[in-house]
Amino acid sequence: QVQLVESGGGLVQPGGSLRLSCAASGAITDYYVIGWFRQAPGKEREGVSCVRSRRGSTYYADSVKGRFTISTDNAKNTVYLQMNSLKPEETAVYYCAAQTVPILTTIQAMCTDLAMENWGKGTLVTVSS
Repeated sequence: QVQLVESGGGLVQPGGSLRLSCAASGAITDYYVIGWFRQAPGKEREGVSCVRSRRGSTYYADSVKGRFTISTDNAKNTVYLQMNSLKPEETAVYYCAAQTVPILTTIQAMCTDLAMENWGKGTLVTVSS
């Protein structure tokens, strides 16, 4: 049973930074794609950033490009999301998700809600002054 456990959420002021962590139960390279999603109040869950674990290729949503960075530490079986210059509208529950099977051909297509098979419980990020 795959387990993904997020941590690192909290309250941050606009313009501030946070680093989220996702500890996986197995080796990161066991997953074809692993990444971060978020769901703001009243909105649908959206893909924020994903990484193809063996190739290292990454995807970022347009809204976070240049501000967020996804990275992996294979020794710790952990995926990180460094978030800088946070905005109030980015207040959301952030989820870690993973898929072991390459069901779609592009990482952008894989970084969608329906493509992921394993989910963490989420960590709340609140951006507010």
